[in-house]
Amino acid sequence: MGARATLIYLLRHGEVVHAETRRFIGHLDVPLSERGERQSRVQATRLADAELTAVFTSDLARARRTAEIIAAPHGLTPTVIPALREMAMGRWDGRTAEEIRGSEPAAFADWMARVGEFPFPEGESVPDLRARAWPAFEAIIGAHAGESVAIVAHGGTNRALLCTALGLELRRLLALGQDYGALSVLARVAAGWRLVRLNELPML
Repeated sequence: MGARATLIYLLRHGEVVHAETRRFIGHLDVPLSERGERQSRVQATRLADAELTAVFTSDLARARRTAEIIAAPHGLTPTVIPALREMAMGRWDGRTAEEIRGSEPAAFADWMARVGEFPFPEGESVPDLRARAWPAFEAIIGAHAGESVAIVAHGGTNRALLCTALGLELRRLLALGQDYGALSVLARVAAGWRLVRLNELPML
């Protein structure tokens, strides 16, 4: 009988307040909306029988609250991992795409053309994000081999982790959907990582 697979239930936090404004929020610490709370509760119910041994979360409030909801049915307290937080978007944090396109058209066009490598002004690039998030992810796997754990993070963080696990170039980042409250599942097997589920939305 082979070794048991390690299962990673990778969640993006639920919807945030004022999500409809579609602002870059990066390191801004915004709370979940009521819809985000409901999304998290639906996924918690879905994962109630998943036999989770640990729950890990970014240190930003929207992820921590989602993780608390996910962890509750298992009697677990989420472990906060600051390295899992969203990409720092520097001076673009809190602004809409339209505002940025209007004030910095060349930089905005560069971002659109090089999303996998573009450094946000006064912030991070996706390689910077991966350089801090992937070692944290590997440490979690190393400590929980053969177990099932949940990780609650962010759209950019999750995409970078998925690309790296699956051997995809970071320029393919946006090909991997990561909607508010969505669940993806990775299995670590002898041959490497296998994508079991991708971006499955909570059914409200």
